[in-house]
Amino acid sequence: MRAHDQTGAKAATEASVKVGTEAGAQAGSEAGPEAGSGARSRRRPPLSLKGRALALLAQRDHSRVELKRKLMPHARALALAELAADAQDQAESSVSPLDPAERVAEVLEWLQARDYLSDTRFAESRTHARSAKFGNLRIRQELSQHGVSLTAEAAQRLKDSEFERARLLQVRKFGCSPCSVSEYARQARFLAGRGFSSDTTRQVMRLVGWAAAEGADVDADED
Repeated sequence: MRAHDQTGAKAATEASVKVGTEAGAQAGSEAGPEAGSGARSRRRPPLSLKGRALALLAQRDHSRVELKRKLMPHARALALAELAADAQDQAESSVSPLDPAERVAEVLEWLQARDYLSDTRFAESRTHARSAKFGNLRIRQELSQHGVSLTAEAAQRLKDSEFERARLLQVRKFGCSPCSVSEYARQARFLAGRGFSSDTTRQVMRLVGWAAAEGADVDADED
């Protein structure tokens, strides 16, 4: 799994560099040729929706659901500003302003068409970032909140690695085997609370020792 994680991390980095380059170009084009002169350089115009989206994606991968949520307030503010400007100008126009949701949808489609926005890449990136600290239940729950899921291959890799990830987390967190029933229960609750399955939690606790704790219940904290 480690080799695949390195490949996925490299792909995410390359995508971030690509988006960052596009974001810089977008910001430069929106600033205009006079942006670098005098006081004008200190009062740059606000980013367009596309520029704002690229700036967000340059920081890290986003899901489509998450990026839409972040862009919608700015799309609404832009629509209100345009309506106010039209009211002041009293200009006649046969073109009605786009609905904020339509504006955002156009930007998202543009980003996905160029692979700047990828739910698959986001799912793999988020899983890679969470896998050392959380179990499969927690990771799948978080991905579902973003409206994404892992590919069958990635989901299988995550399943196959859960025991080893839980074992390493127990070592990092506690550093020793439980010495009492209450300590056993505390460590088991910790792993269950991090989203590791009851089977995985039981296997890890059996591995770290203390047979007297075999009867402790680790199912209570699993969703």
